[in-house]
Amino acid sequence: MKFMLIMRATDETFAAYENVDFDEMLAVMGKFNEEMIDAGVLLAGEGLDPVDPGVVVDYSSDTPVVTDGPYGETKELFNGFWMLEVGSKEEAVEWAKRAPMQGPGSKMEIRRVTEIDEFPQDNEWVQKERRWREQLGQK
Repeated sequence: MKFMLIMRATDETFAAYENVDFDEMLAVMGKFNEEMIDAGVLLAGEGLDPVDPGVVVDYSSDTPVVTDGPYGETKELFNGFWMLEVGSKEEAVEWAKRAPMQGPGSKMEIRRVTEIDEFPQDNEWVQKERRWREQLGQK
């Protein structure tokens, strides 16, 4: 089963780590990533840019509205993720509990990734998706 571990931080979390040396942070995260690679569970993982250069597309009205970051009253921000292939949700939770650099106010959201095999296989769009994945060399 695939699970996405989504890092969520608050202003308090960022403040707790603002004086941490960047090389030290890379080493701590790199060690954790290496543990997941060695265990054979890490499929992908990325950090996200700060909110300032980002945008939000809001679909609340007939015409989507684009707002530049930062985004007003944001209490929690996604700041990165790991994609894991594990045997159960419980195993994903155990990896999340070991994640480094999770300070005051931070949380980890764990979501199962829906697999293409769970969709109706006779659907034309599912069939096209399979062909696209084959062309891209993906499962």
